[in-house]
Amino acid sequence: MAVITSILASLRRDDEGQGLAEYALILALIAIVAIIALIFLGSQVSTILSTVGKSV
Repeated sequence: MAVITSILASLRRDDEGQGLAEYALILALIAIVAIIALIFLGSQVSTILSTVGKSV
């Protein structure tokens, strides 16, 4: 029983999962901002890329 208690105690002290969750939230926020930017600026970016493609 003491072994199970010590394993559970070590799992409670593990903070790696919390840091990983924070990085995932930051990554999701960056992805959302990028998607919103592409939605609003998509036509302008498409025009610029078409111009560059035609000049090459």
